[in-house]
Amino acid sequence: MAGRREMPVDPAAGPVQRFASELRALRAQTGGITYRSLARRAGYSVTTLSQAAAGEQLPTLPVAVAYAGACGGDPAEWEARWKAAVEEAAADDSRGEEETPAPYRGLARFETGDSDLFFGREQLTADLVDLLGRRRFAALFGPSGSGKSSLLRAGLIPVLRNVEKPDHRPATIRILTPGEHPARSHAAVLTPVAVRDGGKGGDEADTFVIVDQFEEVFTLCHDPAERARFIDLLLTSRQPGSRLRVLLAVRGDFYGRCAEHRGLADALRDANLLAGAMSQAELRQAVVKPAATAGLTVERALTARLVEEVADAPGGLPLLSHALLETWRRRRGKTLTMAGYEAAGGLDGAIAKTAEEVYGRFTAQQTAAARTCRPFGAVPRTSAARRRRPTAREVLLTPSSAAPRNDGSSPPH
Repeated sequence: MAGRREMPVDPAAGPVQRFASELRALRAQTGGITYRSLARRAGYSVTTLSQAAAGEQLPTLPVAVAYAGACGGDPAEWEARWKAAVEEAAADDSRGEEETPAPYRGLARFETGDSDLFFGREQLTADLVDLLGRRRFAALFGPSGSGKSSLLRAGLIPVLRNVEKPDHRPATIRILTPGEHPARSHAAVLTPVAVRDGGKGGDEADTFVIVDQFEEVFTLCHDPAERARFIDLLLTSRQPGSRLRVLLAVRGDFYGRCAEHRGLADALRDANLLAGAMSQAELRQAVVKPAATAGLTVERALTARLVEEVADAPGGLPLLSHALLETWRRRRGKTLTMAGYEAAGGLDGAIAKTAEEVYGRFTAQQTAAARTCRPFGAVPRTSAARRRRPTAREVLLTPSSAAPRNDGSSPPH
């Protein structure tokens, strides 16, 4: 065999070493083609290809497939081998470790207790706090998938609870979603709390009411009179003596619907913020800092790739969070790797891969129930509220929520 001799690798040492040994064996079957010739065939550098078979770490999927293909291997077979090696390596690394909480939330929203893992929205949080300090009634608009619900719970609420000046802290913070009968269900919530005896703020501290998914007043509440009554109740917070402050979180495509109520349109004219796309620096924080909090690192190449992919993906934050969670599950030691990310399916494929795994665990009864679900593409076009693609969370959770559980009970919400 021409070229520099490779260091021995023990295939029994683990899945990484075994995969490297299999690559070497495949190359040997070609008569020991040199890495220089292999590089010309595969389109990767000599260094990259030699490292792929070194047994120190798994190569990325494209490198592994290119190596095998240049040696006459079947790409589909070697992709399957590579994925099996990734899964086995992740299982080996986690074996014997104590169960540790994931630093990423996946498709679940961040809650108030997750503030130590919530990064990248510090400036928008500060802008919201400033807006609420100047206006008793305000709104946050943003597209689906921009992280509004997480921002409210893990960003805004913890900051409001820890305002430096005690007399500026809210007396209490209430958060709600409108539902089908918002005025009937939530009128009592819009009564300010009595703070003179034991309140957290000063004697005149305001009660903060956060209305998440405000668009439900248009999509779920079908009674125009009740809708108007609920909005009027919210607008009472504009009165200086109300001791209420209200923040609405609204999906961006309902901005125009807010103009249907004259009082609401007037209130929001100069009292709204837009949750736009995160900057590259903010995305980098959202990727790296949760891992660092858990004592982990993210490969630089993986961080760069995630930032690049999410920057061009409208509403891509749920996809990012889920891909990071699945990559964490496939981590090598204390490192989130590019190989783990690719094995998870990447930004676009991670949800589909997880959904397939969930579907594969269905009982026959659950499978039958899931098949009765209306296809996502068959959406009525009679309402602007329904003319949108399902969110990543809906894609993953709808089939399983439709299926009955083994014990006959309803699935948790």
